[in-house]
Amino acid sequence: MSASVPTHPQAVTPTFNRAWLTPLELGGLAAIWGTSFLFLRIAAPAFGPIPLVALRLVLGAAVLMPFLWRARSALRPALWPRLALVGVVNAAVPFTLFAWAARQAPVGVGAITNSMAVLFTALVAFLFYGERIGGRRAVALFVGFAGVVVLASGKAAGTSVAWAAAAGTTGAFLYGIGSNLVRRHFTGLPAAAVAAATLACGAVLLLPFAVVTWPTEPIGMRPWLAATALGVICTGFGYAVFYRLIQRIGAPRAAVVTYLVPLFALTWAWLLLGEPVTPTMLAAGTLILGSVALGQAPAAPKAK
Repeated sequence: MSASVPTHPQAVTPTFNRAWLTPLELGGLAAIWGTSFLFLRIAAPAFGPIPLVALRLVLGAAVLMPFLWRARSALRPALWPRLALVGVVNAAVPFTLFAWAARQAPVGVGAITNSMAVLFTALVAFLFYGERIGGRRAVALFVGFAGVVVLASGKAAGTSVAWAAAAGTTGAFLYGIGSNLVRRHFTGLPAAAVAAATLACGAVLLLPFAVVTWPTEPIGMRPWLAATALGVICTGFGYAVFYRLIQRIGAPRAAVVTYLVPLFALTWAWLLLGEPVTPTMLAAGTLILGSVALGQAPAAPKAK
């Protein structure tokens, strides 16, 4: 999941006396979002991608509904078509792509490609909104794509993971589009309320397809628990913590969680599912996370 949640500038509240909480919250959030790929791997084969994502959206929106209720007057009726668009682009479709990838490949593939969302946000801003991308971010994008190519060349149990890597990369690109849409259309609105609204819209739009594709075979307790945790903890609670961090320390610093999510995801998959961490994953992860760090690094001060 996602550090690929849309972010936009927020007022940063100084809380120097609580600064020690920030590393704990960042680490805790990365651990939670790392488990989202584990839960996808467990639940997606039983539910199928679309029913699982519909359930995830419903549960996530339900957790965040108090934020939406408090800010209901700020979300004018004219905004709801755009909220629905973001719900599709930034939640329903990419969540489905990552759920599909989780059926085809180990946890690490989805977790590593998800990290590209930060760079894709900059790329979309450059391609469609005329923002400067800069030489450093251009190099970072090239390195990140090289990492995706390396990842796609790998195999799991003798089977290529190329299609799963492509699905994850497409999902990350959609997160980049969604982030730009949120920043341009919803700046100044309560971020958690916007997240709740977009999740709810995504759920409403996906539910008919979920009903049609709902599995006919009984679903075991383990997938049900994984799906519930994915929606309630990783999506609902995770979003609430993330937006709390944005409001307190700002979006750029909160984005540090992006670097940590794959590390936790790979660790959980190794410990709990017995999935190996392959040399290909390590090489691809190093390239992609290195590219994200390069793209996020502050520019060097100009000589005077």
